[in-house]
Amino acid sequence: MQITWKKILALAATVILILYGVSIWWSSEPDVLEPEVLNTETGEIITGYATTSALINTLDTLLSKPGGWLSNDVAPPSVLMDNMPAFEFGALEQARDLALIMRKEFSRSQSQSTADNDLFEAHSKLNIAHSNWLIPSAESQYSDAIKLLKLYRARIADSHNQNAQFYARADNLNEWLKEVQKRLGSMSQRLSASVGQDRLNTDLAGDTAARQSTPNLASQHIKTGWWQIDDVFYEARGSCWALLNFMRAVEVDFADVLKKKNAEVSLRQIIRELESTQQTVWSPMILNGSGFGLVANHSLVMANYVSRANAAVIDLTNLLSQG
Repeated sequence: MQITWKKILALAATVILILYGVSIWWSSEPDVLEPEVLNTETGEIITGYATTSALINTLDTLLSKPGGWLSNDVAPPSVLMDNMPAFEFGALEQARDLALIMRKEFSRSQSQSTADNDLFEAHSKLNIAHSNWLIPSAESQYSDAIKLLKLYRARIADSHNQNAQFYARADNLNEWLKEVQKRLGSMSQRLSASVGQDRLNTDLAGDTAARQSTPNLASQHIKTGWWQIDDVFYEARGSCWALLNFMRAVEVDFADVLKKKNAEVSLRQIIRELESTQQTVWSPMILNGSGFGLVANHSLVMANYVSRANAAVIDLTNLLSQG
């Protein structure tokens, strides 16, 4: 009987070690993607190909990385993992934002033009819950979105097809950057709340006639829960990873616009700050020390890079808005 229990314990320990090793492997983050460019027969770069490819490749990487899409898994070890699912969700949110702007802005010449059907359906499929595992599963819907995006990319790459366009204009780019600002601003606030903050209510600042549905306190204490700190950190890391892929592609497709506005350096500064968010995390866990304490606070370090990237995005938006 004693030997039997030893065998059972040894088997259990072996299974746990295998699952732990698999979880470490599946937690490896994907590398930053290089822009994909396609030239015409005359050597000119096809406008929009790089940005569309960045969206396609980002989604495809999330689905094909070690372990695949983990956010909706219901079996071990992935059901016990939270860092990579948080990374996936952060990247997915950026992909949804870009898909929305591609449908509303990049593919349309003016407000009265019709939306591209492939982009419309692709954006709809990306909005399924990332944790959905029943029919339809999140993976199947995201895979369908990739197929639709590839159809759109093939049409804009066809010089004989006039029904699909990608318009690289300053006003279109600004619309996407406004979405990026909101995403980075929210991310920075959530990261900074790791140590707790007393925030004044500025919801109605700047407009004496402004009103809101329900009153808020003049000051609130905001603090991210201890169990959520690493999730917020990796969600921000995934979001910045996807955004970095998109910014590198935008640098290609909007090169002429950026050059005209003398804004190339501003975009490169955004890329540099986003690259800093992807540095290797050497600590086995995300630490949450006080701001000037003895223990590091990884969330505040990430918040610093995100805030600087957001400031650079605001500068770029102002440059693009100028005549």
